[in-house]
Amino acid sequence: MESAILSGKSKKDIQLLITLAEKMGIKGKFLTKDDLEDFGMAKAITEGKTGEFVDTDEFLKSLK
Repeated sequence: MESAILSGKSKKDIQLLITLAEKMGIKGKFLTKDDLEDFGMAKAITEGKTGEFVDTDEFLKSLK
């Protein structure tokens, strides 16, 4: 399965794209602001994941 996220200034234009996609047999839906924030957080976590452990004390000191 492949996916795409489209954003635009006009809800009407995005609705037109979703309608066109559905006529082509492609599922489409509007995402809420919370959905987009969740997606962004998941992406940041995945990109930041190194598999290495971080010394908690050193990390907290670096924040100060």
